[in-house]
Amino acid sequence: MKILITGFEPFGGETVNPSWEAAQLLAGQQVQGASLVVAQLPCVFAKSLDALAAAIQLHQPRAVIALGQADGRSDFSIERVAINVCDARIPDNEGAQPIDEPVIAQGPAAYFSSLPIKKMAMHLKAKGHPAAISQTAGTFVCNQVFYGLQHLLCNTPVLSGFVHVPLLPSQVAARGGPSLASMSSETLAQALLCAIEVLVQHLQSDERDIKWGMGANH
Repeated sequence: MKILITGFEPFGGETVNPSWEAAQLLAGQQVQGASLVVAQLPCVFAKSLDALAAAIQLHQPRAVIALGQADGRSDFSIERVAINVCDARIPDNEGAQPIDEPVIAQGPAAYFSSLPIKKMAMHLKAKGHPAAISQTAGTFVCNQVFYGLQHLLCNTPVLSGFVHVPLLPSQVAARGGPSLASMSSETLAQALLCAIEVLVQHLQSDERDIKWGMGANH
Protein backbone atom coordinates (compact mmCIF):
# COMPACT_ATOMS: atom_id res chain seq x y z
CA MET A 1 0.00 0.00 0.00
CA LYS A 2 1.32 3.44 -0.97
CA ILE A 3 0.13 6.81 0.26
CA LEU A 4 1.09 9.82 -1.83
CA ILE A 5 1.76 13.12 -0.07
CA THR A 6 2.07 16.23 -2.24
CA GLY A 7 3.36 19.68 -1.33
CA PHE A 8 3.80 22.91 -3.25
CA GLU A 9 6.88 24.81 -4.31
CA PRO A 10 7.33 28.27 -2.71
CA PHE A 11 5.13 31.06 -4.08
CA GLY A 12 4.30 34.70 -3.49
CA GLY A 13 7.93 35.71 -3.00
CA GLU A 14 8.63 33.08 -0.31
CA THR A 15 11.77 30.94 -0.35
CA VAL A 16 10.14 27.92 1.31
CA ASN A 17 6.72 26.32 1.48
CA PRO A 18 5.76 24.47 4.68
CA SER A 19 3.70 21.95 2.74
CA TRP A 20 6.75 20.73 0.84
CA GLU A 21 9.12 21.02 3.79
CA ALA A 22 6.85 18.72 5.80
CA ALA A 23 6.19 16.33 2.91
CA GLN A 24 9.89 15.81 2.28
CA LEU A 25 10.39 14.61 5.85
CA LEU A 26 7.92 11.78 5.23
CA ALA A 27 9.50 10.41 2.05
CA GLY A 28 10.26 6.69 2.36
CA GLN A 29 8.71 6.28 5.81
CA GLN A 30 6.45 3.36 6.70
CA VAL A 31 3.20 3.74 8.65
CA GLN A 32 1.64 0.45 9.77
CA GLY A 33 2.78 -1.25 6.58
CA ALA A 34 1.97 1.62 4.23
CA SER A 35 4.81 3.25 2.27
CA LEU A 36 4.83 7.04 2.03
CA VAL A 37 5.85 8.64 -1.26
CA VAL A 38 6.00 12.36 -1.99
CA ALA A 39 5.80 14.75 -4.94
CA GLN A 40 6.24 18.49 -5.31
CA LEU A 41 3.64 20.39 -7.32
CA PRO A 42 4.21 23.71 -9.12
CA CYS A 43 2.22 26.68 -7.87
CA VAL A 44 1.06 27.28 -11.42
CA PHE A 45 -2.55 26.97 -12.54
CA ALA A 46 -1.59 25.66 -15.98
CA LYS A 47 0.75 22.96 -14.67
CA SER A 48 -0.36 21.78 -11.22
CA LEU A 49 -2.97 19.25 -12.30
CA ASP A 50 -0.72 17.65 -14.92
CA ALA A 51 2.02 17.25 -12.29
CA LEU A 52 -0.51 15.77 -9.87
CA ALA A 53 -1.80 13.29 -12.45
CA ALA A 54 1.76 12.27 -13.33
CA ALA A 55 2.59 11.58 -9.67
CA ILE A 56 -0.54 9.47 -9.25
CA GLN A 57 0.24 7.55 -12.44
CA LEU A 58 3.81 6.95 -11.29
CA HIS A 59 3.08 5.79 -7.74
CA GLN A 60 -0.40 4.20 -8.07
CA PRO A 61 -1.28 5.12 -4.47
CA ARG A 62 -4.14 3.79 -2.36
CA ALA A 63 -4.66 7.29 -0.95
CA VAL A 64 -3.50 10.85 -1.64
CA ILE A 65 -3.11 13.72 0.81
CA ALA A 66 -2.36 17.05 -0.86
CA LEU A 67 -0.85 19.76 1.34
CA GLY A 68 -0.80 23.52 0.98
CA GLN A 69 0.32 26.65 2.83
CA ALA A 70 -2.32 28.74 4.60
CA ASP A 71 -1.27 32.15 5.90
CA GLY A 72 -2.91 33.04 9.18
CA ARG A 73 -4.09 29.56 10.10
CA SER A 74 -2.89 28.19 13.41
CA ASP A 75 -3.88 24.56 13.08
CA PHE A 76 -3.72 21.49 10.91
CA SER A 77 -6.71 22.38 8.69
CA ILE A 78 -8.32 19.33 7.11
CA GLU A 79 -10.40 20.55 4.20
CA ARG A 80 -13.93 19.26 3.66
CA VAL A 81 -14.85 20.65 0.23
CA ALA A 82 -13.28 21.87 -3.01
CA ILE A 83 -15.18 24.22 -5.32
CA ASN A 84 -15.07 24.48 -9.09
CA VAL A 85 -13.60 27.96 -9.37
CA CYS A 86 -10.22 29.62 -9.72
CA ASP A 87 -10.24 33.20 -8.48
CA ALA A 88 -6.69 34.27 -7.71
CA ARG A 89 -5.99 37.23 -5.43
CA ILE A 90 -2.32 37.16 -6.52
CA PRO A 91 -0.60 35.81 -9.66
CA ASP A 92 0.75 32.27 -9.64
CA ASN A 93 4.46 31.54 -10.17
CA GLU A 94 4.16 32.15 -13.91
CA GLY A 95 2.10 35.32 -13.64
CA ALA A 96 -1.34 33.84 -14.34
CA GLN A 97 -4.22 35.27 -12.32
CA PRO A 98 -7.51 33.65 -13.39
CA ILE A 99 -10.69 35.34 -12.21
CA ASP A 100 -13.95 33.42 -11.83
CA GLU A 101 -12.79 30.55 -14.07
CA PRO A 102 -13.77 26.91 -13.54
CA VAL A 103 -11.18 24.34 -12.51
CA ILE A 104 -12.88 21.81 -14.80
CA ALA A 105 -15.26 23.12 -17.46
CA GLN A 106 -18.70 21.55 -17.02
CA GLY A 107 -17.53 19.86 -13.80
CA PRO A 108 -19.76 19.64 -10.73
CA ALA A 109 -19.94 22.66 -8.44
CA ALA A 110 -17.97 20.93 -5.68
CA TYR A 111 -16.36 17.74 -4.45
CA PHE A 112 -16.05 16.52 -0.88
CA SER A 113 -12.93 14.95 0.60
CA SER A 114 -13.04 11.16 0.69
CA LEU A 115 -10.60 10.99 3.61
CA PRO A 116 -11.94 10.07 7.09
CA ILE A 117 -11.64 13.73 8.06
CA LYS A 118 -13.46 13.61 11.40
CA LYS A 119 -11.49 10.58 12.59
CA MET A 120 -8.25 12.27 11.55
CA ALA A 121 -9.08 15.50 13.35
CA MET A 122 -10.12 13.69 16.53
CA HIS A 123 -6.91 11.63 16.59
CA LEU A 124 -4.75 14.69 16.02
CA LYS A 125 -6.39 16.53 18.91
CA ALA A 126 -6.02 13.48 21.15
CA LYS A 127 -2.30 13.50 20.40
CA GLY A 128 -1.99 17.18 21.27
CA HIS A 129 -1.90 18.63 17.75
CA PRO A 130 -4.13 21.64 16.97
CA ALA A 131 -6.50 20.46 14.25
CA ALA A 132 -9.82 21.46 12.73
CA ILE A 133 -12.14 20.68 9.86
CA SER A 134 -12.04 23.60 7.42
CA GLN A 135 -15.00 24.47 5.22
CA THR A 136 -13.04 26.41 2.59
CA ALA A 137 -9.85 25.69 0.69
CA GLY A 138 -9.87 29.15 -0.90
CA THR A 139 -9.83 29.77 -4.66
CA PHE A 140 -6.09 29.73 -5.42
CA VAL A 141 -3.96 26.82 -6.68
CA CYS A 142 -4.58 24.84 -3.46
CA ASN A 143 -8.29 24.63 -4.19
CA GLN A 144 -7.57 23.91 -7.85
CA VAL A 145 -5.42 20.93 -6.88
CA PHE A 146 -7.98 19.72 -4.31
CA TYR A 147 -10.81 19.91 -6.84
CA GLY A 148 -8.72 18.39 -9.63
CA LEU A 149 -7.61 15.57 -7.32
CA GLN A 150 -11.16 14.66 -6.37
CA HIS A 151 -12.29 14.90 -10.00
CA LEU A 152 -9.48 12.64 -11.16
CA LEU A 153 -10.18 9.97 -8.53
CA CYS A 154 -13.96 10.24 -8.11
CA ASN A 155 -14.70 6.92 -9.82
CA THR A 156 -11.83 5.00 -8.24
CA PRO A 157 -11.29 3.36 -4.83
CA VAL A 158 -8.41 5.77 -4.09
CA LEU A 159 -9.16 8.03 -1.12
CA SER A 160 -8.03 11.62 -1.36
CA GLY A 161 -8.24 15.06 0.16
CA PHE A 162 -6.43 18.26 1.09
CA VAL A 163 -4.86 19.69 4.24
CA HIS A 164 -3.74 23.29 4.80
CA VAL A 165 -0.81 23.86 7.15
CA PRO A 166 0.46 27.00 8.93
CA LEU A 167 3.55 28.99 8.04
CA LEU A 168 7.01 28.01 9.23
CA PRO A 169 8.64 30.07 12.00
CA SER A 170 11.27 31.31 9.51
CA GLN A 171 8.52 32.71 7.26
CA VAL A 172 6.89 34.54 10.15
CA ALA A 173 10.24 35.97 11.29
CA ALA A 174 11.05 37.17 7.76
CA ARG A 175 7.77 39.04 7.51
CA GLY A 176 8.11 40.93 10.78
CA GLY A 177 5.13 42.93 11.92
CA PRO A 178 2.27 41.28 13.86
CA SER A 179 2.95 37.80 15.17
CA LEU A 180 1.46 35.05 13.02
CA ALA A 181 0.82 31.43 13.89
CA SER A 182 3.51 29.00 12.82
CA MET A 183 4.69 25.39 13.16
CA SER A 184 8.06 23.81 12.49
CA SER A 185 8.34 21.37 9.61
CA GLU A 186 9.12 18.63 12.14
CA THR A 187 5.91 19.35 14.07
CA LEU A 188 3.93 19.37 10.84
CA ALA A 189 5.47 16.04 9.82
CA GLN A 190 4.56 14.50 13.18
CA ALA A 191 0.98 15.73 12.84
CA LEU A 192 0.82 14.26 9.36
CA LEU A 193 2.03 10.91 10.64
CA CYS A 194 -0.77 10.94 13.23
CA ALA A 195 -3.34 11.66 10.54
CA ILE A 196 -1.88 8.99 8.27
CA GLU A 197 -2.12 6.39 11.06
CA VAL A 198 -5.89 6.92 11.11
CA LEU A 199 -6.07 6.83 7.32
CA VAL A 200 -4.17 3.53 7.11
CA GLN A 201 -6.41 1.96 9.75
CA HIS A 202 -9.44 3.17 7.80
CA LEU A 203 -8.10 1.66 4.57
CA GLN A 204 -7.24 -1.63 6.23
CA SER A 205 -10.73 -1.80 7.72
CA ASP A 206 -12.26 -1.27 4.27
CA GLU A 207 -10.09 -4.01 2.80
CA ARG A 208 -11.09 -6.45 5.55
CA ASP A 209 -14.75 -5.68 4.89
CA ILE A 210 -14.32 -6.27 1.17
CA LYS A 211 -12.40 -9.52 1.79
CA TRP A 212 -15.22 -10.89 3.90
CA GLY A 213 -17.91 -9.64 1.53
CA MET A 214 -19.37 -7.15 3.98
CA GLY A 215 -18.88 -4.01 1.92
CA ALA A 216 -18.06 -0.69 3.54
CA ASN A 217 -20.11 2.39 4.21
CA HIS A 218 -18.14 5.30 5.66
